[in-house]
Order: sequence, then structure tokens, then C-alpha cells
Amino acid sequence: MLKTYLFLFIAIIFEIVATSALKASDQFSKLTPSVLTVIGYATAFYFLSLSLNKLNLGIAYAIWSGIGIVMISVVGLFLFKQKLDLPAIIGIILIICGVVVINVFSKAVSH
Repeated sequence: MLKTYLFLFIAIIFEIVATSALKASDQFSKLTPSVLTVIGYATAFYFLSLSLNKLNLGIAYAIWSGIGIVMISVVGLFLFKQKLDLPAIIGIILIICGVVVINVFSKAVSH
């Protein structure tokens, strides 16, 4: 099962890289970030598909999107100087709590 979560973690990392490159691509007008976006998303979805061999689709997607939202918000804050207001921070905290609850308490997750 550790390998499955490793695949999901790799998918999340590539999704974060691809989303960051998408912002930097300036609507696909810059070649390097545009290529990085396409390669990053393709790699992310490949590793996500590998994780789906053992993980429940809904659980995998909740983890993928939850961690992705949190991490891309951090990237936006530091790399793109985007600010988060209090409701956004509260929402992100709730997302983190949701991912933790799913992983710790859900019977749909293989422990």
C-alpha cells in the first residue's frame, strides 16, 4: 500500500508543478512553461492512474485535490505573491481537516 501512496504523492507533486507552470505560461504564450504544463499534467495523471489500482477513486481524488489545493495556494503565495484572505485560509484549513478525517477514520481507506 505504501507504493500506492507514493504514486499518489508523485502525481500530486507533478500536478502542483504543472499548475504552477500553467500560471507562468501566460495563457500558453511562453514555450517552456507551456511544455512543462503539458508534461506535468500527463505525468500527474499517469501516476494518479497507477494509484487507482488500489485506492478508492473518491478517496484518491479527495487526497489529490485537497493536498493540491493547499500546496498550490502556498506556491501562489510565495512564487506569485498572491495573498489569501481569512475565508480562504479557513477554507484551506477545513480541506486539510477533511483529508485527515478521510485518511484516519474512513473505512473506505485501506489502513
